[in-house]
Amino acid sequence: MRCFWDPRQLAHAPALEIHNGRFEPCAETPSRAQAILDALPPTEPPRDHGEEPILRVHPGDYVQFLKSAHSDWVAAGREGDAIPYAFPVARRRPLRLDRIDARLGRYAYDTCTPIADGTWQTAYWSAQSTLSALDAVLEGDRSAFALCRPPGHHAGADYFGGYCFLNTAAIAAEAAIAAGRRRVAILDIDYHHGNGTQDIFYGRGDVFFASIHADPASDYPFYWGHSDERGEGEGEGANLNLPLPQGTTISGFGAALDRALEAIAAYAPNLLICSYGAHTFAGDPISYFEVQTDDYPILARRIASLGLPTLIVMEGGYAVDALGRNVAAFLEGF
Repeated sequence: MRCFWDPRQLAHAPALEIHNGRFEPCAETPSRAQAILDALPPTEPPRDHGEEPILRVHPGDYVQFLKSAHSDWVAAGREGDAIPYAFPVARRRPLRLDRIDARLGRYAYDTCTPIADGTWQTAYWSAQSTLSALDAVLEGDRSAFALCRPPGHHAGADYFGGYCFLNTAAIAAEAAIAAGRRRVAILDIDYHHGNGTQDIFYGRGDVFFASIHADPASDYPFYWGHSDERGEGEGEGANLNLPLPQGTTISGFGAALDRALEAIAAYAPNLLICSYGAHTFAGDPISYFEVQTDDYPILARRIASLGLPTLIVMEGGYAVDALGRNVAAFLEGF
């Protein structure tokens, strides 16, 4: 399987995040990517597709914000990474506000996703790695892997959070549709619900979204990912959420995966995008499933059994010491 990665994806290196009411070391670190690289065969550099595929998903004002946010933070006399603290939960109005704190709150939904000096560069090249892996699949490869860092599935069209800034799975889906793949399915098997991906396609019928994740009644992102969210308008029925309780093992996860694969097969897509998060792993420090390293090839083989051209994009996974083994096990199983 061809794997795509660019070393510029290491530039995003925030020091701290606000989690559970206190400053803690940021969990989304360059060491995550290095752990995966150490377990993979040599990767290929991505081709630069420019901003056009990104702008099919993310509006220009949001993209411009990501480009300038950290420099604007520094220009305001701040040190370190840009972290929002005020959010327009009520009466969210399209006000034109210049202060960086106001703009951070306008586009963010949590305090655990700092914007650092290299954030835009890292997110941009993560998207380019995804698009290049997609090229490989569209040109005839059965599958390809994009080592995305930072992850993407929590980013909506015009908001960031959950360590995510650009939604790589959504960018790939739009690029595939533009290239003539009229029906795309996205299977999200990260521990946390892919709320950004769901939001982007919730009212559309040309992208089917299925997510297996921790029950949002107990786990982040709380406000998305419930089983009654099935899409709306043209997207009614094209959204499938399968929330699971903390402590879920391979048995429960596998049963949910069978349901998701059955729904995807019935949808009959031309392409599958798999948002793979390795923090379903039993040893992950911020997650509470009990999937083991030896389980990942089993899950991967079930997904591969659909026989669909498949793009695999990396999402979360924070047990750094085991992360490379878990990613390699999944890819080898596929």
